[in-house]
Amino acid sequence: MEQECVVEEKKKVQSVEDLPGVGPATIDKLSNGGFTDLLSISVATPGELIGVADISEATAKKVIAIARANMEMNFESGEEIMIKRNNVIKISTGSSNMDALFAGGIETGAITECYGQYGSGKSQIAHVMAVQCQLPREKGGADGVAVFIDTENTFRPERIIQIANAVGLDSDEVLKNIKVARALTSDHQMLLAEKVEDLIKKQGLNVRIIIVDSLTAHFRAEFIGRGTLAERQQKLNKHMHVLMRLADKYNLAIYVTNQVMSKPDMFFGDPTEAIGGHIVAHNSTFRVYLRRGKKNTRVAKMVDSPNLPESEAAFSITENGLKDV
Repeated sequence: MEQECVVEEKKKVQSVEDLPGVGPATIDKLSNGGFTDLLSISVATPGELIGVADISEATAKKVIAIARANMEMNFESGEEIMIKRNNVIKISTGSSNMDALFAGGIETGAITECYGQYGSGKSQIAHVMAVQCQLPREKGGADGVAVFIDTENTFRPERIIQIANAVGLDSDEVLKNIKVARALTSDHQMLLAEKVEDLIKKQGLNVRIIIVDSLTAHFRAEFIGRGTLAERQQKLNKHMHVLMRLADKYNLAIYVTNQVMSKPDMFFGDPTEAIGGHIVAHNSTFRVYLRRGKKNTRVAKMVDSPNLPESEAAFSITENGLKDV
């Protein structure tokens, strides 16, 4: 185990590289583990740093203490938060009914979760948003790039071409601006989310939406039985926090789809419930329940939101994307 003695700070620490007593090897390990700035270190636990950087507990505690001492964790006024809110981009879904449900479109800086049974339109909306985010701002887009983390082999470039042609975009350019990664396991999925920051910082991509389809598929398959529930929820919580940090730091939208289960003890009403329990529910900014309607329509219901009332929107899925009904 690499032993490094951290000495008292003598100057203002402004980056991870400035941390006293931390060598280049440890900095590389911290960076590879996602600890690239003082904020990520200041909110970490000693155990996380020990596991990532292979340092002693004393060193980990010292590094965290120095990072916290040099972080300007000041409170902001409501007015300052309002100014930040003015920078939020509303990405249109292509359906005025769905946009009204979100008061203008899917927000950047937030996690939007859509859950429902198979065939309810979750993946279709994912494909639509991968195209819509590339439209100019004046047309309801975000002039950006989409990242698509595919966990269920649902991404279809043919569908993207249909939607792109319908909104008047060059389908070849649209496909180039969607960065797709197939996640093979839950750990791989979590790693891919952490690596999105490299696309932004190292490759200079203007990422405006991260799509995870679906969020819980691997976690549901790998963690079976009540004995593994605590570990599954901890990993899901960490994954959701990484996504939320990316949304907040880079003002991008997070769209995740979620599977459902049926509650056997519910005899009246709709027994459908989203996977992931309270962890996913509390970390999602907007929760939308999708279900099939009449005559090949879909109904979206706003289940939870910090500022929007519970409401419903009806739409249909066509070759060109979403259509009002």
